[in-house]
Amino acid sequence: MASAVSLSQVAREGANDEYTDYLVYKRLSESSRTKDPKMREILDTLSRTEYGHYEFWKKYMPADSRVSPNRSAIYLTLFLRLIFGNTFAIKYLEKHETAVIKKYKSVKDAIPEADRRQFDEMVRDEEEHENTFLGQMQGPYLKYISFIILGLADAIVEISGIHAGSLGIYHSTEITGLAGIVAGASASIAMASAAYAQAKQGFAGSPAISAVFTGVSYFINAVVLATPYFLTRSQLTAISTSIILAILIIAFISYYNSIVSQGRFLRDFTELAGIMLGASAALFVFGLLIRSVFGITIV
Repeated sequence: MASAVSLSQVAREGANDEYTDYLVYKRLSESSRTKDPKMREILDTLSRTEYGHYEFWKKYMPADSRVSPNRSAIYLTLFLRLIFGNTFAIKYLEKHETAVIKKYKSVKDAIPEADRRQFDEMVRDEEEHENTFLGQMQGPYLKYISFIILGLADAIVEISGIHAGSLGIYHSTEITGLAGIVAGASASIAMASAAYAQAKQGFAGSPAISAVFTGVSYFINAVVLATPYFLTRSQLTAISTSIILAILIIAFISYYNSIVSQGRFLRDFTELAGIMLGASAALFVFGLLIRSVFGITIV
């Protein structure tokens, strides 16, 4: 009896989840923004697969239950597609698949023998079939994500450190902000050159585009982190605001990487934030020592 109750509960949740995914894939495949025929075909195949899963679970739902798709999940996924593209949106949607597969397998013994083969095929779809399709639908610029992340991550650590070190030397927030931008401009060129050389070593994409993404992301980040220093004369306010911005950018980088590359958000966030804060603290102390030794009093 417990197994039957468990099966009906899983069936209700499964039907709602699968129908939600079906609606998302269907809307993405029919969207005018999906221009690539191959991607449209993949999305259409995924929508039909999800609908088949929904029909399977619908048979085991309680008679008085109604299918209720998660509208907020649909709109959120469509919004993410609008901002980050199809690949990110679909990988976000599929991120919960491990938990779903585990839940499905927990009621395997309660599935009647007549439907066991269909059940096994459905689980296999979740484990392999959809992942195969997702591997084929890489966006045209997704392969450059690592170069963008490289530029952002390096800029956060280096520019935050430069700001902290400059505050240790100078009293002026404007000079500190300017030091970050000048260093950012120089470092962005160096990073772009390094990315170009790295991409020349067997990378499937364009070395020039890789260099542009790395350099531009680095410089934009440098400008963002320097902006607070031009908006206030308070050193504490400026560095606190800049560090908060850096932490928000780190959170974004870590989250994006956890979706697209299946990284670990908390681990990546903690490591990069720890390095940035540690470097900033060390360079601030170093700047204070330089100001103390050389008697620099620039205001």
